[in-house]
Amino acid sequence: MVCENCSEREAVIHLTQIVNNNVTTMHLCESCAAEKGVETGASVAKFPLGDFLATLGKGGGAEQAEGGLDVPCRFCGATLRDFRQTGRLGCARCYESFGAHLRDLLRRLHGSATHVGEQYRPAHVLALAAADGEPPRERELGELRHQLKRAVDMENFELAAELRDRIRVLE
Repeated sequence: MVCENCSEREAVIHLTQIVNNNVTTMHLCESCAAEKGVETGASVAKFPLGDFLATLGKGGGAEQAEGGLDVPCRFCGATLRDFRQTGRLGCARCYESFGAHLRDLLRRLHGSATHVGEQYRPAHVLALAAADGEPPRERELGELRHQLKRAVDMENFELAAELRDRIRVLE
C-alpha cells in the first residue's frame, strides 16, 4: 500500500480515527507520519525500563536522590546511574554492590525482593543430582520445602502460602 500523503513510499503507519461514528483511516509512510507528529518505532524510547527506573528514583525519597548513584560496582565498575539509564546491571556482583537500592526497587516492582522459581543449573550439576539416584520430583519437593521454611522465617506469608500450594500439588 502506498502512502496517501506523498504517494511515493510504502505506507507503514495506519491510523484510524473515529469522530461522531465516522471512521477515517489514513495510511502513511514513516517520514510523512513523523511530519504529522505521529510517534513511529524509531522515535519510541530505546530503554523504556531505564526511563521507568529513572522516574521511580525521582520520587523515591532522600536515600535514593543523588547519593550513591555514581558509586561503582567493585567488580565491573558499573554504577546505579548506568542501571537507571539502561535498565541493565553490569555483572552478577552488582546485586551485592547495590543491594539496598535493588531490594527496594524489587519490592516496589514485584512485591517481593526474593526470587522464587526456576534457577539456572549447569548440566554437570544436573548430572550429579541424577547420579545420586534421587528422583527429580523429590529434589523439587525438597527445594520447595527449603524455600517454604525460609519464607516463613522471613515472615513472607504470601510467598509461603504459594509454596505450600505448590508442594501440595507435587505431593
